[in-house]
Amino acid sequence: MNWLEQLARPFTLPTMFDNPLIVVLMAAAAGYILKLWWDDLRAAERGEPNPKALPGATRASISWICIGIGGALLLVGIETIGEYALGVSDQQSTIPAWFLLAMIAAGIIEEIVFRGYLVVTGKGVAILWLSIVGFSLLFALLHYQYYLSWEEDAAWHQFSVDIHAKSIWTLTLLFMNSLWFYALRFMRQNQSRSLLPCFCAHIASNVGVFVVKAAQGHVTW
Repeated sequence: MNWLEQLARPFTLPTMFDNPLIVVLMAAAAGYILKLWWDDLRAAERGEPNPKALPGATRASISWICIGIGGALLLVGIETIGEYALGVSDQQSTIPAWFLLAMIAAGIIEEIVFRGYLVVTGKGVAILWLSIVGFSLLFALLHYQYYLSWEEDAAWHQFSVDIHAKSIWTLTLLFMNSLWFYALRFMRQNQSRSLLPCFCAHIASNVGVFVVKAAQGHVTW
């Protein structure tokens, strides 16, 4: 096993989430981050803003939150229909039931990181949306690891990229999801730039994916 395989293997889903303790720790981290975010929101509303507040610690309208959830679930539906149309629905990975907890936690942690920090603001609309596109590509690539493969040779390990219908479709939908989450924060309907619609939409998306996997028999209980 070369250094590249050793680096990547611990972070693939089959190994990382076979251990429920890791999932519990991830959920605890997400809960703590959400508490800090909520504390920053409440402090700002009391007129005592935290100078080091987490990004997007403001409220958002119920209607915008509902639109965010609706859009996220629509994308889940599009992804599912597309997989059936391409004949690749049976190529999904199988996950343990407790992975749902990690998926919910990811809706908090990833939104703080990507929609909170990984974006360029204050340099104009064009730079803002260029950064959104770039970081959305990064978001998609970091989330989909099964297009990576390692082929062993007698003399060396060869790193390769496996391009097929499933990987292209999944990467496309991951990219579209990221664009939607960024739009929820930076479109004019969210004038306070709150991350709350992003949290709700991302969690709804992940729960929707879990439900689809469970219905298709790709969840072990």
